[in-house]
Amino acid sequence: MNRPILPGTTLGILGGGQLGRMTALAARTLGYQVHALDPDPDCAARPVLDRLVSASFQDVDAAVELASRCDVVTLEIETIAVNALEAAAKVAPVRPSAQVMGMVQDRGIQKAWLSKNGFPVGPFREVASAVELGAAVAQMGASCFIKACRGGYDGRGQAELLDLAEAEQLWSQIGGGRAVVEQALDLQAELSVLVARSPSGKLAVYPPALNHHRNRILEWSLLPGPISASVTGQAVQIALDLAVGLRLEGILVVELFLLRDGRLLVNELAPRPHNSYHASEVACATSQFEQAVRAVCDLPLGSVEIVRPAAIVNLLGDLWLRDAPPPFEAALEVPGVRLHLYGKRVARPGRKMGHLSATGRTPEEALAAAKLAMARLGGQPSLPLPG
Repeated sequence: MNRPILPGTTLGILGGGQLGRMTALAARTLGYQVHALDPDPDCAARPVLDRLVSASFQDVDAAVELASRCDVVTLEIETIAVNALEAAAKVAPVRPSAQVMGMVQDRGIQKAWLSKNGFPVGPFREVASAVELGAAVAQMGASCFIKACRGGYDGRGQAELLDLAEAEQLWSQIGGGRAVVEQALDLQAELSVLVARSPSGKLAVYPPALNHHRNRILEWSLLPGPISASVTGQAVQIALDLAVGLRLEGILVVELFLLRDGRLLVNELAPRPHNSYHASEVACATSQFEQAVRAVCDLPLGSVEIVRPAAIVNLLGDLWLRDAPPPFEAALEVPGVRLHLYGKRVARPGRKMGHLSATGRTPEEALAAAKLAMARLGGQPSLPLPG
């Protein structure tokens, strides 16, 4: 029988990026001590931790050492070595499990698992050479996306193929090895839905978020997404079925494609906090970060009620690479807008440095406020809602 891991004990987080930072802040509010492991001794989470283990995500001994001083361990990034997760789990509960993470870390295995277990996915093929890539493209059509099976985030390790003649060049571009080829789809919208499941089997699922990407990086997100009750019901059911099927312990965000013909397909899974649910901090009774802590500690799950519709817009490093720092005071003049910076010291083009959140009477009103605040920072987000 599971027992709650109560406040006053120690939570370990594998990963010290912005998601680890925000999870640690939520855990500290609940009364937990927080330790983390990250390769960067100056990682984003460092200022809010009780202790940091600076080591590679492949370092089994370091993962065990972290777990030995924690009552439960969770994670904020998928790239933790499975053998490190398995070794840590012998010392303290690791949630989500190594089994779940092993499946999610590999796009080929993930797609095959989803298809085998009856979850809706678009046409795909796994390939291991430029020749196999060419054959897959010839079979599915020239408009495809190529994604490396392992690694890649915010569009890295991915390429769009529009002409069969580009196959060999793009194969080299994504680094060779194994990859998944996905047929391009006629999208109406991109959605995500977050589900939490505790070790005791309790479930809670948030309303779907509506997301917009630019250059394969999330640009903005609305919560709740202005979508039909029918689509919402389908998305929620898919998330619940996945949480139960995976025997999830923690939280899971399911990225979904809504096609113009009305079908809903699973894109990818993320068993951790997710950029598209940052708006939950201002929109919901329970943020995704507090929910993650509650779930892995087997506390009662928090309410997923939308208190007020919200939107977020990501702040990328490009804003910092100018003659003057971003004029945050101008953005904060917009009513309902909040600034969330991640404490990263080095800005690079495309790097997520923070986000703006805004609330409103409707998701669209919140997005308009976030758009205005972003414009005052000198950003020019592509913010129209999908038709």
